[in-house]
Amino acid sequence: MKIKRVWGCRCSSSFSSFGEDAGEVCDNGSEDDEDERDDEEEGDFGSPLLLPERWDVLGLGQAMVDFSGTVDDEFLKKLGLEKGTRKVVNHEERGRILQAMDGCSYKAAAGGSLSNSLVALARLGSRPIGGPIINVAMAGSVGSDPLGSFYRAKLRRANVQFLSSPITDGTTGTVIVLTTPDAQRTMLAYQGTSSTVNYDTSLANIIPKTNILVVEGYLFELRDTIKTIAKACEEARRSGALVAVTASDVSCIERHFDDFWEIVEKYADIIFANSDEARALCNFTSKESSASATRYLSLFVPLVSVTDGQRGSFIGVKGEAVYIPPSPCLAVDTCGAGDAYASGILYGVLRGISDVKRIGKIGASVAATVVGQQGTRLRVSDAVKLAESVAFQHKTSSTSFPSDVGTDHISSF
Repeated sequence: MKIKRVWGCRCSSSFSSFGEDAGEVCDNGSEDDEDERDDEEEGDFGSPLLLPERWDVLGLGQAMVDFSGTVDDEFLKKLGLEKGTRKVVNHEERGRILQAMDGCSYKAAAGGSLSNSLVALARLGSRPIGGPIINVAMAGSVGSDPLGSFYRAKLRRANVQFLSSPITDGTTGTVIVLTTPDAQRTMLAYQGTSSTVNYDTSLANIIPKTNILVVEGYLFELRDTIKTIAKACEEARRSGALVAVTASDVSCIERHFDDFWEIVEKYADIIFANSDEARALCNFTSKESSASATRYLSLFVPLVSVTDGQRGSFIGVKGEAVYIPPSPCLAVDTCGAGDAYASGILYGVLRGISDVKRIGKIGASVAATVVGQQGTRLRVSDAVKLAESVAFQHKTSSTSFPSDVGTDHISSF
């Protein structure tokens, strides 16, 4: 076990202080060591002197620091936590849980579904392979506390620039992920300042300089944030940017069904969902197939991406669903597979690939690579190999495409 200093935080020997100021990070070293090597390889992209004139992708989402640890069933029982659920906790509950974890091994990361996709996309586009370097940014809400600095710095070192200014005296949100030996995850979210994402001057200035805006579905859970989402999507459309929406979570969709559809129907060019989320968006029962949900959603959204676990995935265009077989891999950790798949789809779109099946296969390949490792982040070395493979296939394939959308091809958005 190692003790690491978190970007200027004072380290403590106890978890109890973590509930107040997040003062220490303990981990087993494996994934963080890999991340550190990747960070060194990528360098510090965060200098204002290196900011591009335009952003290829801007993600709007919840900025949360993840604390991931392994516990047993008895631990959950003592704290009265229901295994496999996601629960929002307050400051006191977070402190109580972290104190109970005192002495446990855990990892800290700039977490979240959207950040996983953005980091993977930035790594795929970190070299001028098959096209120019892809510039990726994120906007959201973090506090001016040490965890806010940690979050911004970790994304920056992964070539994802966090563009929103920290909220003075704000508390950065956290998610505690407790994994039991049966691989079930119990998630406890403390939202802090992440519970408010405002459409401020900074965000208003960034969106017109963006090619694709990606909105994280978890934002629909936050009160009044639907106004921010609507304004951001409206400005993106006005400035000619594409709008992508991630479905994020079935229960989130069920609670905010009308809000989701207001944004999807008015603004979405791309939607990312797994099979359960797709059915929830369609208000379908579990008996309906993933293909049926894909076809239905594609009547409203130009490009629909629906993953179906080890069974593969579907890309929907104009009422049709194109099946994408899964890429072969030996599954090690399925967490983050959907996030990786989304990054592959975005990469294919940004590289100007028009063939639906090829775009889907890129997504499947990226997902298989992440599933075949421990951890949710696509490694730099793997990203470079994937980008080289995509460039080679694109170069050797036909570049003549029909002008209209068909079963196997999509037109320019």
